[in-house]
Amino acid sequence: MPAEERFLRFQAMERAITVAEPGDNDLGPLKNLPGKWESKGHGWNMIALPFARTQPGALDYRLLLNQYDETLNFTLVDKAVPNRGVDDTHNQQTDQFVVTLDYEQVIHQVAVTDRPQSNVSGAPGLAIHHEPGLFLNMANLITDGIDVARLASIPHGDSALALGTSSEVNGVAQIPSVNGLPVGVNQDLSNPYLEPYQHFHANPFVGTVSAPDFQGFDPTAPHLLLTLANQGVNIEATTILQMDTTISSGGISNIPFIVKQANAAAMKATFWIQKLGGDTPTFRLQYLQIVELEFFPRRDGLPGRIIWPHVSINTLNKISDTPDVA
Repeated sequence: MPAEERFLRFQAMERAITVAEPGDNDLGPLKNLPGKWESKGHGWNMIALPFARTQPGALDYRLLLNQYDETLNFTLVDKAVPNRGVDDTHNQQTDQFVVTLDYEQVIHQVAVTDRPQSNVSGAPGLAIHHEPGLFLNMANLITDGIDVARLASIPHGDSALALGTSSEVNGVAQIPSVNGLPVGVNQDLSNPYLEPYQHFHANPFVGTVSAPDFQGFDPTAPHLLLTLANQGVNIEATTILQMDTTISSGGISNIPFIVKQANAAAMKATFWIQKLGGDTPTFRLQYLQIVELEFFPRRDGLPGRIIWPHVSINTLNKISDTPDVA
């Protein structure tokens, strides 16, 4: 549905909250998200965390790697959400209309390792993430090309607004390279302070995967398993959603403890909604998310704190057009 047609439709309708249905053109680039998505063991996560020294000279952080299962439900659509406004003369109404899509993300750990080893990494099956939120599509009055957004609430005590753009490409989209090393330290892997990264670079984390040719999760290049997951897959078209808390009026707010100990300063995420070829269209969803955590003084002489990339990747399959609704 053309953008102007969508705007006129929303202008003429009353606001409506209903169960989301796939293919609903009112959702714009979000139209293929409604339903239930699952991943069994294809999710991978890395995060550096402050860690009390066990002896003099020991590292003051640990690097935690998870393999995980994920369920992602896109449930309710809220159409024609009005943002009221007027033009500069105050004589003309300039209302914006937004369509929102509720989601809930639940993640359970499949396998875990950390270095230095701790006793708090948890067992397989442990719930390690729960996130309710909204995806937004702006139907009109788009500023600087920003037509999508994500509102996320994380039980640790974080709330994020990421703004961004949508686009479509034929076939598979290129997965960008990611450097998972911390910023503000000498990134040469021979640097003793980066020993956990060097270890898992030399011995990538394989979790429960037993295939002899599986390359494993390498924290210095965490994007590679997404590229591997696309090999041999017939992807007809891809909708790309790129969202970033550092652009425009986006941002993250955290509770005081997080700000002091390991501040979540920024989040960048890309979602690839893939339409697969075949007699019956099916869909996959990939994402790459980087949260920049800041803790401990930089070691390169510059002011500020070290930036530690907290990277999560996954490849999910759509298993039902009907979401689980609590």
